[in-house]
Amino acid sequence: MIGGLFVYNHKGEVLISRVYRDDIGRNAVDAFRVNVIHARQQVRSPVTNIARTSFFHIKRANIWLAAVTKQNVNAAMVFEFLLKIIEVMQSYFGKISEENIKNNFVLIYELLDEILDFGYPQNTDSGTLKTFITQQGIKSATKEEQMQITSQVTGQIGWRREGIKYRRNELFLDVLEYVNLLMSPQGQVLSAHVAGKVVMKSYLSGMPECKFGINDKIVMESKGRGLSGNTEAETSRSGKPVVVIDDCQFHQCVKLSKFETEHSISFIPPDGEFELMRYRTTKDISLPFRVIPLVREVGRTKMEVKVVLKSNFKPSLLGQKIEVKIPTPLNTSGVQLICLKGKAKYKASENAIVWKIKRMAGMKETQLSAEIELLETDTKKKWTRPPISMNFEVPFAPSGFKVRYLKVFEPKLNYSDHDVVKWVRYIGRSGLYETRC
Repeated sequence: MIGGLFVYNHKGEVLISRVYRDDIGRNAVDAFRVNVIHARQQVRSPVTNIARTSFFHIKRANIWLAAVTKQNVNAAMVFEFLLKIIEVMQSYFGKISEENIKNNFVLIYELLDEILDFGYPQNTDSGTLKTFITQQGIKSATKEEQMQITSQVTGQIGWRREGIKYRRNELFLDVLEYVNLLMSPQGQVLSAHVAGKVVMKSYLSGMPECKFGINDKIVMESKGRGLSGNTEAETSRSGKPVVVIDDCQFHQCVKLSKFETEHSISFIPPDGEFELMRYRTTKDISLPFRVIPLVREVGRTKMEVKVVLKSNFKPSLLGQKIEVKIPTPLNTSGVQLICLKGKAKYKASENAIVWKIKRMAGMKETQLSAEIELLETDTKKKWTRPPISMNFEVPFAPSGFKVRYLKVFEPKLNYSDHDVVKWVRYIGRSGLYETRC
């Protein structure tokens, strides 16, 4: 239950002010400006309590968006709602900036009236809102259009309008995975997990139903006679590799009842780009790179560092945008570098050696050697040796996630699954990928 919504610029000037409940007065606007935007010390908490009033704020570029309430509300839901408002605004006029907000303030007030009713969030789907709110204002809709809008807002398929037509029916599927790793200097994996998401771009005519199959352990084993009791199994009964998904989250278009009974992901996709699912896995992760550090302190004024980088994937694949960040002591005075591949540079501002490699094939090995000169200091405190971090991008899913099939059914229009052009791409990226040294 939100009492009011305010949008400020970096100076604290109010660009948008919308009060939904009588318990929020004009003084709330000034209280946030004085205590948060113009505060002497930087306010780190996104939730601020001032005179029994709670302010929930997020910042985009130089714009502050604040929700105000006197009630005991669910903070996570308020922030989710604020992020949805940002998403809706971006879908209408692109970048969130002071100029764009001033140019579209009439449109923003119309959107806020539709999105919130007496402080309660309503429909925040930009596709549905665009059917009856345009840049110029509210469309004068016919009775048929009004009935269509009503059924879309209140019906089961609020994320897709009818009558969409394309000359060429296409589906683009991106499997994006972020590998998080913490490894000991001896090469022991201390913690590892993959956070993945499936992003789809749908350019399909009509109201098609899609069926999406993955090599999830439950799905693959249910094809055989019941489920296996061994949760550590790497392959299904058919002998094909499977991925053990710990938890997953789907877009609202997915029919969860079918997933629970048939273990199939069935849905009517929204038009354009959307996130179909998110998932997390912790078992049988294929780590794309291994960093082997060797640090030797030579007295108090010198340190030798050797870092070996190994790629652990198929030789036919190429890793890209590789960056290894090797931390150095605060009293470093100079660094001499030798690297077999790529370019390495000491960055004093970051207290680190940054080693960049454009491309690296699978099952290869390269190394970097560094001699670090240190200034003598009076402090006896030993250097804590922060971990070596790494960034990269590889053309496969490190969790082993695979799309087994993607089928499209559209009974009303005259096109079949074979007429749809489908593209599937796998991208593995580094999350927090660290090796202790």
